[in-house]
Amino acid sequence: MILILACLVPWLASAQVGLEDLVDGAQQWAEQNLDPAALDALSSGDREKVRKFLADFQKQLQGNYVLDLAALKATAQTILPILESCEETVPYAEWLRPRLDYLDVAEEARRSAPVRPLEPGRPLPPNPTPVKERQIWISRLAERPWPDKAKEHIPKLKPIFASQKVPSELVWIAEVESSFEPSALSPVGAAGMFHLMPATAKRFGLRSLPIDQRYRPEPSAKAAASYLQFLHKKFKDWRLALAAYNAGEGTVQRLLQKYKATTFDQIAPYLPSETQMYVPKVEAMLLRREGVKLSELRVPADQG
Repeated sequence: MILILACLVPWLASAQVGLEDLVDGAQQWAEQNLDPAALDALSSGDREKVRKFLADFQKQLQGNYVLDLAALKATAQTILPILESCEETVPYAEWLRPRLDYLDVAEEARRSAPVRPLEPGRPLPPNPTPVKERQIWISRLAERPWPDKAKEHIPKLKPIFASQKVPSELVWIAEVESSFEPSALSPVGAAGMFHLMPATAKRFGLRSLPIDQRYRPEPSAKAAASYLQFLHKKFKDWRLALAAYNAGEGTVQRLLQKYKATTFDQIAPYLPSETQMYVPKVEAMLLRREGVKLSELRVPADQG
């Protein structure tokens, strides 16, 4: 869900850091963001690999250059089995697994980008346009079967979305966020099937004690739907609402004002890479699962 990495330390923003700095920086980032008990379950060698990868991945997700994500694909494929190997780190694996799609799409986009030699002072190839990304995502998801857990949860969660005056089709953001895994946990603390950050969960009525309701499908669906309803009322557009769900409403509002923009496509190049990928993936997922476009969504109060 919303991965606002305000706590990233300055070393992550630098392009010229040594190996020792990277290790130290990954250690510091992990201490600030990851559950230490979870990482302690890994061997020391695997622990350092995981720390560094998650720090690097978060850096690229929060950067603006989508094509950079492609470079992390091979490492991600080695890290996922490590996370899956320990009960304590499985929630991080459930967060990472659906995000492997971002790396595949970035790689495909990079292959189709103009070939330019890397020369000092010469700009890199541009990000794919939002239109191109939507085309890639539609193609990628065209044959994807339902996740196993969707069959269990979809009939229960759609009525919850409708009860909050949100199109029930948007329940499929749970596949994009977590593949319908209720125990998913991001490295920066977004949790549950709908990947809600603690502050957002509290804002929309979820309790953290005695149990964290973000990990319960029905309460988290109600909070997610309420948040989407709020965002759509604010931005009057589902693409912008989804961008705000992922990147934060403040980020979207600032970009709209800064660039005097009114649409997602106009601000897409300035959004975090994850958000640039997230919105068209949700669009493609709705088309695959429901045969409906975002522009065709109707809130329940407006239907029939």
